Amino acid sequence: VKGVYTMTRYHYRRVSTKKQKLERQLSNAIRVYPEFLDHPERVFSDKCTGTKLDRPDWNRLYKIVINHAENENYKERDCIVFDEVSRMARNAEEGFALYKELFLKGIDLEFLKETHINTESYRKAMAGIIKIKVDTGDEATDKMINTITEAVNEFMLKKVEQDIYKAFEQAEHEVQLLHQRISEGLREAKANGKRVGLPKGTKVETQKSVKAKEIILKHNREFGGSLTDKETWTLAGICKTTYYKYKRELQYGCVEDSQVS
Repeated sequence: VKGVYTMTRYHYRRVSTKKQKLERQLSNAIRVYPEFLDHPERVFSDKCTGTKLDRPDWNRLYKIVINHAENENYKERDCIVFDEVSRMARNAEEGFALYKELFLKGIDLEFLKETHINTESYRKAMAGIIKIKVDTGDEATDKMINTITEAVNEFMLKKVEQDIYKAFEQAEHEVQLLHQRISEGLREAKANGKRVGLPKGTKVETQKSVKAKEIILKHNREFGGSLTDKETWTLAGICKTTYYKYKRELQYGCVEDSQVS
């Protein structure tokens, strides 16, 4: 760990689905560190499940801080700020391993809702290790005291590590409970005769397809306009195959297949 340093903070936020909002996590981070308002380039965001390994923005941030940590000329210490531990990882084993890897590289981790497991707590525990070796000349006495000292040090580190692991374990447990509640809710709804999801065969059009069809109806020659087929699909911003599909749907009053908006 570098001796004299200034802190560079990054914020990582993540939601599990594309429909969920990311703003709340950033707002929480800004309340503690207003600097993120002036440094949007330090905010990294993913919309994917925490159990998924391919998290593009996390992978990008990870490479940045690791490269900094391994660069002897880099004079700052990096810190990644999370809203909560589940934003970092939801698998306890992988989360804890990642935590220790980043910590040992000198990278700080801060969890706004679980401050007790910030790397600063772990660092303080390591600083509290008794770094003495007793040499009284009495082998039995020295061995006893040194054994006790080593046991105390090990206990201190294990206690902090247990707290960290439990936090990741709790996050993993919570997502399992959420999935279980969703599954139970779906089963109960079906048992009560309620419709779950769209009926089979339901066709749902996207805003893009609606707009493209409006252009076809207004401008294509076969519908009273002045444009050729090629000119029409170019204006609508769609490919040739999609154009003819939409055109058939307009001509024959049907929707061949669907895309959920």
